Amino acid sequence: MAEAACVLVTVSRTSGSVPREVGAWMAVSRAGIQGTVGGGHLEFDAIARARTALDGGELEAEVRYPLGASLGQCCGGVVWLHFERLAAGADVAARLPLPPLRPLALFGAGHVGVAIAHIARDLPLALHWIDSREGQFPAEPPARGWRQEVCDPAADAVADLVPGSAVLIMSHNHAEDFDLVAACLKRQRERGDLAFIGMIGSRTKWASFRQRLEARGFTEAERAQVACPIGVPGVAGKQPAVIAVAVLAQILALPQ
Repeated sequence: MAEAACVLVTVSRTSGSVPREVGAWMAVSRAGIQGTVGGGHLEFDAIARARTALDGGELEAEVRYPLGASLGQCCGGVVWLHFERLAAGADVAARLPLPPLRPLALFGAGHVGVAIAHIARDLPLALHWIDSREGQFPAEPPARGWRQEVCDPAADAVADLVPGSAVLIMSHNHAEDFDLVAACLKRQRERGDLAFIGMIGSRTKWASFRQRLEARGFTEAERAQVACPIGVPGVAGKQPAVIAVAVLAQILALPQ
């Protein structure tokens, strides 16, 4: 909710090279600014227009900004910004053109799982967070599109994941991790609708799992669907936040 009167500025259209995508937004009040439509002179001018309107001036509903030399920005594209006055107490979120969310199933609420969930709050991800233990999830309220679930055994939750989910496996023990991988590969064999299966662990752990999965009847092509270790290559460090950044970068790089 907007505590004070504000002007909501959203990117309504774009052409060419621009700093932000359609749907990016900024709420401008007399006291402060929330969000961003791209920075630079584009944003400076938008803030000035919004504050002039808040002081009683006229407000154009839509303004075209060529991002060339005249605006002091060299992107070269064009941005159209939509301006809307909102009274104090207005529901800003209800007016935002929210981006689609990629479904992400995260198994495990340990240190790395918590770090992933913390960073994921600001990303276009619909998180389905599962752990087999009671009381593992942090007390902070879930973000938009989130679901938290206690499921024991955790592998039982695999069948009900949203189609197209990317799956991250990092439970508190290897036995549970193995059951989760097997359940994901079984679902892939039957439905083929998971976008990604990744498991935290070393190459040694994966070599052991690969042999056990082969003994369970999973083919080489099926086993190749599992990424282990996970995370974009080249990111060193084993701190939970470092791992989380590397893993979420890998998820965001998946094709839509």
